[in-house]
Amino acid sequence: MERGANRSNNGSFNIDKDSSWFSQFRNASNPWMARYVYALIFLVANLLAWAARDFGHGALIEMKRFEGCDGGKDCLGAEGVLRVSLGCFMFYIIMFLSTARTSKLNEARDKWHSGWWSVKSVLWVATTIIPFLLPTGMIQLYGEIAHFGAGVFLLIQLISIISFITWLNDCCISEKNAERCQIHVMLFATAAYVICLVGIILMFIWYAPQPSCLLNIFFIAWTLVLLQLMTSVSLHPKVNDGILTPGLMGLYVVFLCWCAIRSEPAGYNCIRKSDSATKTDWLSIISFIVAILAIVVATFSTGIDSKCFQFRKDETPPEEDDVPYGYGFFHFVFATGAMYFAMLLIGWNSHHVMRKWTIDVGWTSTWVRIVNEWLAVCVYLWMLIAPVIWKCRHSNDSIELKTEQQKHQWHKARF
Repeated sequence: MERGANRSNNGSFNIDKDSSWFSQFRNASNPWMARYVYALIFLVANLLAWAARDFGHGALIEMKRFEGCDGGKDCLGAEGVLRVSLGCFMFYIIMFLSTARTSKLNEARDKWHSGWWSVKSVLWVATTIIPFLLPTGMIQLYGEIAHFGAGVFLLIQLISIISFITWLNDCCISEKNAERCQIHVMLFATAAYVICLVGIILMFIWYAPQPSCLLNIFFIAWTLVLLQLMTSVSLHPKVNDGILTPGLMGLYVVFLCWCAIRSEPAGYNCIRKSDSATKTDWLSIISFIVAILAIVVATFSTGIDSKCFQFRKDETPPEEDDVPYGYGFFHFVFATGAMYFAMLLIGWNSHHVMRKWTIDVGWTSTWVRIVNEWLAVCVYLWMLIAPVIWKCRHSNDSIELKTEQQKHQWHKARF
């Protein structure tokens, strides 16, 4: 029987129940649809954490176990974020442990990943409630651990972005697409560099209006230096990687620099803000919503990109019953993403007071972004230089081996 919609004798369509996407989703045969459900759960957790921070003070104060919170009322919002984050982390780490190393479709772990939604709904509710029953000390300990977990998430995201840029460049310069994509590569690269330069100029105008803004001047000027460094290394004859990848990496680096400066506290004199900056306006609300959605999208896209962490390229073609993406890696990314959104909502400091409708604000957030920018450049440069180093080392080893063989033949001929 054909799968899908089949026409009956009377001319009407009958939907094959077993072939509908709903039936596949219910019967655990649609892992692609399952990932959207996990992303939705992650989005709900983000919204719950935000609600606990901005609107949960009254409810949290009623709970006596929060009375030991250091800093009094102001830190209750941060504790609420950490408790929601811990529940989200527990859910995804359980899923990680139960689905890691799944390789084939229709096996037990695949069905657990893609189905059993009634059981996982109960599990999610339980893991969300349990952190609110834990003492404050354990939550503070989790907050310290979350700094490390959020850093792991940033590193995974960084490698994923660089791998995507490298993959895109390899596709464009391949023998199959080299001639056809040459003009497109030049246009994209030129546009990327123009946007980078315009962004740097605007940051100088907006965030370094006075010569006394030495820190912002340093951040922006150093970003320009890093852009030049990436371009020079990429165009070096021994590397010869073109101008597309440094241009795209420049966009990412300039974006990180902008995010870092935007994270500086509102009272910093080198940030031009209106007198109503202390009040919530529609632009702040839109920015906050976009930031939350960006966190979910970034986590989702990174979670299905497990191939960028394969150190050995598997040349064997995938089989039909292979899983479409790494389930364990997918859930691990979401688990670290739970720690990451907690750090953004509390400004990477559980004792830092955050205004409503703000995210990732504070000096700690600024330096996290700056370090992430510098680390991104270091990783990218290493990905450019490493093949050259290994090639030179392999050539030297080959020369030494040939020399030893010649010496051995010379001694053999002599004696």
